[in-house]
Amino acid sequence: MKNYLYIVIGSVCGLLLASCRPDQKQTESTPQPDTMVTTATKPFGKTADGKEVTEYTLTNKNGVTMSVINYGGIITRLSTPDKNGVFEDIVLGYDSLSGYLKETPYFGAIVGRYGNRIANGKFTLDGQTYSLAQNNNGQHLHGGLKGFDKVFWTIEQAGPGKLRLTYVSNDMEEGYPGNLNVEVTYELTDDNELKIAYTATTDKKTIVNLTQHSYFNLSGNAKRDILDHALTLYADKFVPVTNVLIPTGKLNDVAGTPFDFRKETAIGLRTNDKDQQLEFAGGYDHCWVLSSSDSIKHAATVSEPVSGRVVDVYTTEPGIQFYAGNFLDGSITGKQGVVYKHRYGLCLETEHFPDSPNQKSFPSTELKPGEVYKTYTTYKFSVR
Repeated sequence: MKNYLYIVIGSVCGLLLASCRPDQKQTESTPQPDTMVTTATKPFGKTADGKEVTEYTLTNKNGVTMSVINYGGIITRLSTPDKNGVFEDIVLGYDSLSGYLKETPYFGAIVGRYGNRIANGKFTLDGQTYSLAQNNNGQHLHGGLKGFDKVFWTIEQAGPGKLRLTYVSNDMEEGYPGNLNVEVTYELTDDNELKIAYTATTDKKTIVNLTQHSYFNLSGNAKRDILDHALTLYADKFVPVTNVLIPTGKLNDVAGTPFDFRKETAIGLRTNDKDQQLEFAGGYDHCWVLSSSDSIKHAATVSEPVSGRVVDVYTTEPGIQFYAGNFLDGSITGKQGVVYKHRYGLCLETEHFPDSPNQKSFPSTELKPGEVYKTYTTYKFSVR
């Protein structure tokens, strides 16, 4: 192992340093008695133009690890224990950079400027119409041809167990107005929480809707599909869409529909029901309207019966997009040589609603100069 950089934080700093192999490069660290989280870095390859990609790994006192690269802010690995204490990876992705550089379904990435879809790739601000890439059935999806999932982020340690990722999106990048300064922090706590904070400022009125696009499979190392995962969504309504997955402008009640996850329900129980909304999306790929009026809302709980793993999602956002891996088709070979077949991963993307710039009844995604965009999301890992 060459050129690994270990920044050790915690009262066990001296012990950990003493146990490192001689070929590991040491750096100074400041003891933090309130945490046991450590950070390690290593090379993760180079892009075609020679840019170096680095992987950063956070490890907490319980052995939970989260790895992220500076390309796309992509979470490459998230290892948690099952009910028997066996640690396995619970997110889809690739073993090497080459997979992420190919066409990939946003595995683990930061998505922006606008997560989800914008109708016809157009929106209007103060009477001026802006045109964006139509990169998904004539619609704009996840920031365009080179969204935040395909750019280089600057990563630095921001405290115990916390990484700060920053990026400046220039005025008219991918068609969006304003120079946008973006900051995302990933924090792994000793309570087995992954806390994500998003902030942004602009010098011109623009739109922003940032989210995280990890694909979860709680079986561990993607042993099987996610249809037996049990899901609870704390939402009374969802956002119905057209056949090109653009919101109709209505908010439909979930009661009496396959979209009612207010009680824990297996994902596969109704996914093939005869329902127009399911037919349009090929399954679940919709935004749910969170019911709580709390500033931090309990958005979702998902569990896997064999491993016992559980993920709870909390957010300040008004909605959560639940996507059940409908477009995974076996054409992607992921980590450890696993073929990602139909519905081998699920996404729980906290966000504002799709196409909000064109839906005046939806919560606004506009950001003005002098304002600060702030949202928070926590993924809490446990077993039962």
